[in-house]
Amino acid sequence: MKTRYLFIAVLLILSGWFNQAEAQGGLLRRAQGGFGGGGGGKADSVIHRTGLEDSLTIRFRYLDSSRLRGFDSSITDFYERFPTPWHSVNLGNLGTPARNLIFTPRLKPGFDAGFHALDNYLYNAEETKFYTTTRPFSEADYVLGARSEQFIQLTHTQNIRPNWNAGFQYRLINSPGLFQNQAVNHNNYRFHSWYQSKNKRYQNFFVIVGNKMQAGENGGIKTDVNYLDSAAFSERSTIPVNLGPDMPNSRNFFTTSIGTGSFLTTGTYMMRQQYDIGQKDSMIVNDTSVVKLFYPRLRLEHTIRYDTYKYRFRDAVADSAYYSNVYNIFFNQYTASGDKKTGNWFTQDYWKVLTNDFSIYQFPDARNPHQFIKVGAAYESLDFLSVHGDQKWGRIKDNNLYLHGEYRNQTKNKKWDIEANGNFYVNGMNSGNYTAYLSLQRLLSKKVGYLQVGFQNTNRTPSFVFDFYSGFNRVPSQPAFNKENITNIFGSVIVPSLKMKLSANYYLISNLAYFKEMYKPDQATTPFNILQITAEKQFKVAKHWNWRTWIVLQQRAGDGPVNMPLFTTRNQFAYDGNLGFKNLLASMGVEFRYYTAYNAENYSPLMGQYTYQNAAKIKLKMPDISAFIHFRIRTFTAYIRAENLNALKLPAGTFTNNNIPTFNYPYPGLQIRVGIFWSFIN
Repeated sequence: MKTRYLFIAVLLILSGWFNQAEAQGGLLRRAQGGFGGGGGGKADSVIHRTGLEDSLTIRFRYLDSSRLRGFDSSITDFYERFPTPWHSVNLGNLGTPARNLIFTPRLKPGFDAGFHALDNYLYNAEETKFYTTTRPFSEADYVLGARSEQFIQLTHTQNIRPNWNAGFQYRLINSPGLFQNQAVNHNNYRFHSWYQSKNKRYQNFFVIVGNKMQAGENGGIKTDVNYLDSAAFSERSTIPVNLGPDMPNSRNFFTTSIGTGSFLTTGTYMMRQQYDIGQKDSMIVNDTSVVKLFYPRLRLEHTIRYDTYKYRFRDAVADSAYYSNVYNIFFNQYTASGDKKTGNWFTQDYWKVLTNDFSIYQFPDARNPHQFIKVGAAYESLDFLSVHGDQKWGRIKDNNLYLHGEYRNQTKNKKWDIEANGNFYVNGMNSGNYTAYLSLQRLLSKKVGYLQVGFQNTNRTPSFVFDFYSGFNRVPSQPAFNKENITNIFGSVIVPSLKMKLSANYYLISNLAYFKEMYKPDQATTPFNILQITAEKQFKVAKHWNWRTWIVLQQRAGDGPVNMPLFTTRNQFAYDGNLGFKNLLASMGVEFRYYTAYNAENYSPLMGQYTYQNAAKIKLKMPDISAFIHFRIRTFTAYIRAENLNALKLPAGTFTNNNIPTFNYPYPGLQIRVGIFWSFIN
């Protein structure tokens, strides 16, 4: 009973904090998911947990996987529902450019534009879920944060016919930000369709994905005065910033106009068709019912895909003094060519990529569709245009031809999982690129769990943003870069009975391309390596009380242009249970995140890149601390969170003791977030 009263009391306190945050305005402002525990347990089906299995059966699969999955009903981890993982840091508010505290190199060969600071907020074709459901299913998600921060997501899917499912997803992220010129407005949409013929020989997957991203850029706060500790600037929107117009108290949720910022627009239109050749069979269910079966032996597959990618930086009120100081050579090249108009800066890279891919599958065991051999070839047509101001800087038309193959086997007893794949670029812009991947996973026993070991080697052309013809590269006399080569040797142990996972990655890296001094491209000249060890564990403290911990250790050996925290951790101490209510599932407690001091990357707004520096360290004043109440009642889930409690400054009682994870980009003070996730069966 005491815990029930505590739940009600904390709920009332957080509600009061939220009202206070809205009233006080400027003073109050934000490896993988872990194990579920009592707040949801294992990754079980949300349908089973809510008692709706008789009304709805819904499963989904991804494009490159034939395994049908169920929903995860765990409520312990808010970041499984939110677009930013716990190990990510941004520039101060939701939707701004972000980077990963855990070293994660790009291991994909071939064409890459090179702009990834907004990747957390993108929809893409690879993550599309293709559903099959007995009833139309919808979900409405809404998260409201302090200072009118809003996250809205709508999902709907239904089977038009038993063998044809279609659906859509839409997301809006809108955040005016705590500081000036840091507003974001992101719109994402996705349409998908999955059709299978009645005789099960033909399948069609269709996806349309679009992203329109707008992120204001302020270049960080000015540092000529200690503004953060000055009582005169407790309203943070009055602090001067380096880019954009000086407009204190100018944040407005109802406007999406961004004069100075980064603008990313992407579109993907993809259709995959498969035709199977195999053998028919049937299964008698009862005396009057027979189910027709089909076992593929050979599959023909064709994928056609068209991608557009446009990245722009615009400053409508460009400050020549700032640009000439921070981007001196870049600025001189830009103005000397006449690209820059007075008071305006505009740079753009625009790509169009058309891909045709043909593959053949062979299934050695007719009754095991999870074992197959796949070989194929793909042809890419690339069209590129860069723009400076009103000047077209470069235009390229090129192509790529690459071969690919894959072997996958999930044994019938599910004790062995084998995956091996690779591709090789035979000709074209990225000729000589390749990747080779091998993973072996073994179920040792139900008590001990799983062991996985693997290897990957990738040889890739540096992203195009490092090329001289990119609109974001104006360094004169830049030499051509060599291909990057990255080897990853990895392994993990998963012990479900102990709710524990241990994993390790060893990276050997050569010729890594990077940016330094805010805009200058460079490349590592000597190989270096990185050892990364991660651990996830849930400890049972009392009957309903759990401690969940995530720990990451990272160490570089050799002189490489990569810095990361030696030690990063996230911890939750929570009550997980139902408080005596039959239909309630609750998790409430506190969590904190901490990482050791290190030479954190700078952020370059003009380039849209995090850039390497090795001169100054970033150190947290205190760990990031949050209090939370998460609960589910049948198909209704709510998240109530008080974040950045660490910003409390005593004895003043204000939340102005800001952590600064990126130079000149402080995190806000106290932020209250209230999120609602509600599922509907039509």
